[in-house]
Amino acid sequence: MDVFPDFDGLEGIGDLREVIGALLTFVLITAVLMLIVCAIAWAIAAANGNHSAATKARVGAWTALGAAVLAGGGVAWMNWLIGLGQQL
Repeated sequence: MDVFPDFDGLEGIGDLREVIGALLTFVLITAVLMLIVCAIAWAIAAANGNHSAATKARVGAWTALGAAVLAGGGVAWMNWLIGLGQQL
């Protein structure tokens, strides 16, 4: 008796790839838009001497940048894991 994994036991991996890819793309687009908005708010607040608003906008810009990096890396990581899983 041979023991071998059942590769047909998990259906819908293509659907999973599409759903997760679409969600991560939505997060990436939102993060980039928020990065642009926060950078503009940071520039305007700094130019007008409003240090409190400039600090909040700077924190928002760094947070949006981090979210964009994580979302972009998440797409690559998810594709790598699905590709690795198909090779097993």
